[in-house]
Amino acid sequence: MTTGFVVVRYDSSHGFAHRDQYDVRGRSTKTPLLALNYNQALTFAKLDLKANWQVYRERFFKGE
Repeated sequence: MTTGFVVVRYDSSHGFAHRDQYDVRGRSTKTPLLALNYNQALTFAKLDLKANWQVYRERFFKGE
């Protein structure tokens, strides 16, 4: 998890599975999930969000 990012989004646009992280200024970092097929990437995303949603939420409301 990257410090300073408050919004996490997973998607498969651009032809590959990846995670986008956005900071409070709207800047983003794209992390490819290249070793995973779409099904594996979806499972990874679900597990990550289920395990870390509270941290992501706290960072969002604190503006970190």
